[in-house]
Amino acid sequence: MKYFFLSEGWTVGRVWASEGLWQITAWRRQPDIQQMNICLVEQNELLWLYRAEEAVLTVEVKPTALQQVAPIGQVVLKRLMSAEQVIERLGSAETRCHLQNIDLVVR
Repeated sequence: MKYFFLSEGWTVGRVWASEGLWQITAWRRQPDIQQMNICLVEQNELLWLYRAEEAVLTVEVKPTALQQVAPIGQVVLKRLMSAEQVIERLGSAETRCHLQNIDLVVR
C-alpha cells in the first residue's frame, strides 16, 4: 500500500499507474483509494490520510466545488508515502483518530 495526506475540502482527480493514466475500461475498475479515519492538524488545517493500492504511482488532487476560491486549481502528487513514513509523520504531529466503531479497537 501507498499513502498520502490530503487537506479537507480536496478530492482525488485523475490517477496514474505504470502504464500511464488509469483507464477504467482497461483495469475494469476504479483505482482503490480510500480515505482513512486518521487526520493530522497543521496550522488549524485537517490533513486526512488516504490509502492507495500499490499500482497507483501518481494522484492528481483538486479542491472540491466548495473550495474553488482557493488560488490552486490542482496538484499532482508524485511521491506517495510508505507505511513507515506515515508512522513517522504521525509521531511528530498533532494527530486525531476518528473511530466509527470503538469495539474494533478494544478487542
